[in-house]
Amino acid sequence: MAVQAGNRGIDIGVCTFRRPELADTLRSLAAMEMPRGFDISVIVADNDDTPSAQALVMALSQELKLPLRYRHCPARNISIARNACLDASEAEFLAFIDDDETATARWLAELVATAEESGAAAVLGPVRALYRPDAPDWMRRGDFHSTLPVRVGGEIRTGYTCNVLLRMGSDSLRDRRFSLARGQTGGEDTEFFDQMHKAGGRIAFAPEAWVDEAVPRARAAFDWLSRRRFRVGQTHGRLLGQNTGGLGLVKQLGLASAKALYCFAAALPVLVSPVRRNRSVLRGIMHVGVVSGLVGIRELRLYGQPSPGEGGKRAA
Repeated sequence: MAVQAGNRGIDIGVCTFRRPELADTLRSLAAMEMPRGFDISVIVADNDDTPSAQALVMALSQELKLPLRYRHCPARNISIARNACLDASEAEFLAFIDDDETATARWLAELVATAEESGAAAVLGPVRALYRPDAPDWMRRGDFHSTLPVRVGGEIRTGYTCNVLLRMGSDSLRDRRFSLARGQTGGEDTEFFDQMHKAGGRIAFAPEAWVDEAVPRARAAFDWLSRRRFRVGQTHGRLLGQNTGGLGLVKQLGLASAKALYCFAAALPVLVSPVRRNRSVLRGIMHVGVVSGLVGIRELRLYGQPSPGEGGKRAA
């Protein structure tokens, strides 16, 4: 893809750890509709101990009409890889997509259109879960793995890195980096966007900027969902606890405990409905995680270690 004089730049960061699906991700980026007036480049940040993705990236750089840059940034801490993308990018915008996702044809064009219209520091897109035929029926019907932003009072206050476009010149993003302390527990993106928002950065949503994510067998389980929800709650509790103390902390603990009890109780009348029952129980588990985070219990480690059935791939 030739660089056009006067064009603006967009880098796409892809953090990877032993995932052969990376090839499908990169091919989907090369095949998508490119936003007019922009030069597009991809940064692949390999978080493995050894440069295991380098050969694949180098081979695809010859195949695809899309500039690919490889960065080896060990070891097993996702924040190191995310920060490597931030450090390597010199473009006006930096997008992130996960190494097990594929971009739809208008993914980047929709993110850019919303960024231009809104002027926001960050634009989120939706992630659509694609379930295997052997995934539990309740899970497919309830769509427990797709990702959408959460609004509080009509406002998006935090975000995620599996589908986002960042305006790198924004004051709220200047010198901002992902927390290395959260690089193996997860929640580093929640904290990143929470702090960006508190610094005045606005977050917008592009509802048509879809990426697709296949749900592997190891994640199509209630146990995986419960651990994920618990850790999400822990992160939220830690962020709440950073700005709360004394009676305020007691109030937050009481509120989270009450919400957990309410969710578990709400599951009882709908025991015969797996979708509604499991949704209530998982929400209760998330609020238990909030309690855990508020009292400072160590967060679950979700990155940098193999999960059952994934052959060494990261667990989240």
